[in-house]
Amino acid sequence: MKTNDTRTWSPEAQEALRKRVVQAVVQGLRKSQAAEAFGVSRTSIDTWLRKYRQGGERRLGSRKRGPKGGIRLKPLQAAQTVRWIVDRCPDQLKMPFALWTREAVGQLIEEKFGLRLSVWTVGRYLKRWGLTPQKPLRRAFEQDPLAVRHWLETEYPAIRRRAKAEGAEIHWGDAMGIRSDHQAGRSYGRQGRTPVIEGTGQRFRCQVLSSITNRGVLRFMVFKRSFTAAVFVVFLGRLVREARRTVFLIVDRHPVHKSAAVRRWLQAHAKHIQLFFLPSYSPQLNPDEMLNNDVKSNAIGRRRPRDQHEMLADVRAYLRSTQQQPQIVCSYFHAPTVRYAAA
Repeated sequence: MKTNDTRTWSPEAQEALRKRVVQAVVQGLRKSQAAEAFGVSRTSIDTWLRKYRQGGERRLGSRKRGPKGGIRLKPLQAAQTVRWIVDRCPDQLKMPFALWTREAVGQLIEEKFGLRLSVWTVGRYLKRWGLTPQKPLRRAFEQDPLAVRHWLETEYPAIRRRAKAEGAEIHWGDAMGIRSDHQAGRSYGRQGRTPVIEGTGQRFRCQVLSSITNRGVLRFMVFKRSFTAAVFVVFLGRLVREARRTVFLIVDRHPVHKSAAVRRWLQAHAKHIQLFFLPSYSPQLNPDEMLNNDVKSNAIGRRRPRDQHEMLADVRAYLRSTQQQPQIVCSYFHAPTVRYAAA
């Protein structure tokens, strides 16, 4: 006999079925006939009849679904869990996870509060707390938080005051390498079948040196060879010639930026340009990184250059277009980690 799967029925429909079956049996219908007629099992009929004899139709009513006792985590426990997730990484709490997953949060709750929750329950908690799965930003563990704080609270404000007093303009500079096989963005396809995008099997690359200001100024140089002190000096010379005021250039601590050849050139041109260095391992503090991401995603990642010549042309064209739209350059300073440099 095929029985009906009533688990997906509403509580009201299940209750009505139970009452009809019991009423039919009480009025004289045999259990086997009732089971056949209503598509239920004999075991279910026996259970319903036992409850009916114990308390009448009231015992056949539907009970509230879901876990008993409501929310199991107390408000203070929930608040503490959220603080751990937001302020710490799992390994900082000596847990065998790199990321906060539902399993990691469930294990944290079990270790701290002795409550064992399913991953689905943990997921409902996370949604209720306003926490969503996100791709985390990468940050080097060698970064010194005290140095970052000193930069934000002391060093950069001093540079900004000095630039204002001396009538200089602050540029943020960076160098990046671009490869032909860089991939960005997503493409629709059938589920379980990854889309295939054709492109050259050759590998080639180019380099970009750039600087931006929070007033929308963009300067750049695209080249084929490696990034060396000689190349950087050429870029600095162009920057000085194109600037109408003294340039305060802020860059990272790349060995080329601190090389002896660059220091000698800067000493000879100290009236026109000065170099300042970001804290080590802190690319998130440099607004020019936003330009790098933009170029990699839109000038290269979503196109397929056939050779290095075409790559150079695409990158230059994209940078020239961006250069003519100061509002786009200014928007790079809107990211939360570099908003401090927008003023």
